[in-house]
Amino acid sequence: MKKLFEPLQIKNVQIKNRICFPPVVCYAWGSRDGYVSPENVEHYRNVAKGQTGLIIQEATCVDKNGKLAENQLGIWEDGQIQGLSRIVDAVHGEGCPIFIQIHHAGVSGLDGELACPSDYSFYKDGVKKTGKELTTEEIHKIQQEFTDAAVRAWKAGYDGVELHGCHQYLMCEFFNRWVNRRQDAYGEHGERFAVEILRAIRERVPEDFVVGIRLGGFEPRLEDGIRHARILEKEGIDFIDVSYGFSGEDDPKAPVDFPYEKCIYAAAEIKRAVSVPVFAVNGITSPQMAQDVLERTDVDMIDIARGIIVNYNWAKDAREGRDTGKCLHCRRCLWCENPETCAGRKVLKKNLRRKKEFIDNL
Repeated sequence: MKKLFEPLQIKNVQIKNRICFPPVVCYAWGSRDGYVSPENVEHYRNVAKGQTGLIIQEATCVDKNGKLAENQLGIWEDGQIQGLSRIVDAVHGEGCPIFIQIHHAGVSGLDGELACPSDYSFYKDGVKKTGKELTTEEIHKIQQEFTDAAVRAWKAGYDGVELHGCHQYLMCEFFNRWVNRRQDAYGEHGERFAVEILRAIRERVPEDFVVGIRLGGFEPRLEDGIRHARILEKEGIDFIDVSYGFSGEDDPKAPVDFPYEKCIYAAAEIKRAVSVPVFAVNGITSPQMAQDVLERTDVDMIDIARGIIVNYNWAKDAREGRDTGKCLHCRRCLWCENPETCAGRKVLKKNLRRKKEFIDNL
């Protein structure tokens, strides 16, 4: 039986527990040039200091024309390597490994004529997004950008990369046959886009450099997610971090008696189908829930995003039986806009202050 506070090894990367801080973008710290700020460095240093087993850095864009936000972190040019290496050094200095998620927004990008496997339109956050079908040459250019980004990540000192294949972004769009309606090989085999990137990265980085993927469990259905996972395992992917794919163009289902999010059920089913490490995410809010998910699904890692956003010491406090704090599920995440306004953080600080005052008065 897997335990939350037992180690895991992915290739040569030693992970001290089964808690992963997954990619979460903070929009308050970036700049249009995509370069790292001191706030980015201190944020990840603090996550590592809190004894999280693994960090996967937020979506970091491989192409300045493929951003999800104006001030998103970038890895599209060599000048960005120095700043990214400061994040790596800060995290490694606290004894924690770090991967970086490399990303292209595709049709979920900012504006204008957006990249997509096929001509496609949808509404995201109330804004109409329209994608134009990529030419084969344009596909190859973006694949090269992903490959070059992975090489930059290796040069910056990261322990690995996570390909972003979820959440309505470009790689996800290729996987999803309800979005990808191409009449060529990239439509007939939607996974080809990601597989060719994986192969190209393998040719340019050392063998021990980890390459994983955040993969839609329902893309568009569970059987598709499982098939994609099996293909990627055969191609040498090192881990699979299961989330939702192209929401609105999918069919997520789970048994009525399954107590957690449908994508956690998908992670369990994908774990049954592959032997590489599988990560589960979404709505896992307490150490007790994290342990139950490990036991119930047999996945290998638990992604704790909201908990660690509220409390950098979530893993340390969970191990020592202390209050880990609680995300209050605000209508929009205040932390993403300005961490100092996070309501969950304020409540936790207030509770800790009251506890200290009570102890001091004994």
